[in-house]
Amino acid sequence: MKKSAFVAAIGLSLVLLTGALSGCSSKEAASGDKVIYVGTQNDYPPFAFTNDKNELTGYDVDVIKEIDKKLDGYKFEFVPSGWDGIFLALEANKIQVVADEIAKNPEREQKYLFSDESYFQAQSVIVVKKGRTDIHSLKDLEGKKVAASVGDSYTQLLEQYNAKNGNKIILKYNDTGTSSDNLQDVQNGRVDAYVNDPVMTAATIKKEGLQVEAIGDPVKTDDINLVFNKDKQGEELKAKIDPIIKELKADGTLKKLSEQWTGGEYIPQ
Repeated sequence: MKKSAFVAAIGLSLVLLTGALSGCSSKEAASGDKVIYVGTQNDYPPFAFTNDKNELTGYDVDVIKEIDKKLDGYKFEFVPSGWDGIFLALEANKIQVVADEIAKNPEREQKYLFSDESYFQAQSVIVVKKGRTDIHSLKDLEGKKVAASVGDSYTQLLEQYNAKNGNKIILKYNDTGTSSDNLQDVQNGRVDAYVNDPVMTAATIKKEGLQVEAIGDPVKTDDINLVFNKDKQGEELKAKIDPIIKELKADGTLKKLSEQWTGGEYIPQ
């Protein structure tokens, strides 16, 4: 009897200990807040990237952290994702929000829900090898090889140009989808040009010492929004987050973060 009671007591203690450890490992259980997973890249400076301490940081990351501070009942956790899998993760509900410099377009709006409030204004510029002088516009890219990542807004811009102009730009799709690899291809002469955001380009040039440069005027400007699934949870999150983004604009928080991370103010009105 004593042995049975002792074994039972040990068993109960292990169950309680396991339960306690499980509770401690879950922020949702510990705090009562609902955990929302946010997908973003980890190699897109200065918006979302891993720093020297192996910490995810950047403008988009800090925007989400500011939203987290103001949104009661929720806890945001980041899930670093490659560009090629980020929307698949959203559709599978492995993440519930995408914060990754995503611009609206009709194709995306058919599938996903976007915040009404944008939190950044991105430009599209042409990037060439340093010293090159024969490319200044999209028309100059006709007959040239241009790096592209499947599905991003910069590639879609080029695809739309091609659709209207006889597919004269030769798009070279990059399987990895990373902007750094595309810029390396420009430097190494594998392609003639690349189209992306000048802020990211400048940050990557500085970090990796690349001999490339943005040239000409911006070919397009896009407002950047958070992305949710088109479902009840997505609608609830959008309804709660939109007023907070508006507040962060009004109180100057987004302006401060933009200046900190990009060196300029790129906040839409």
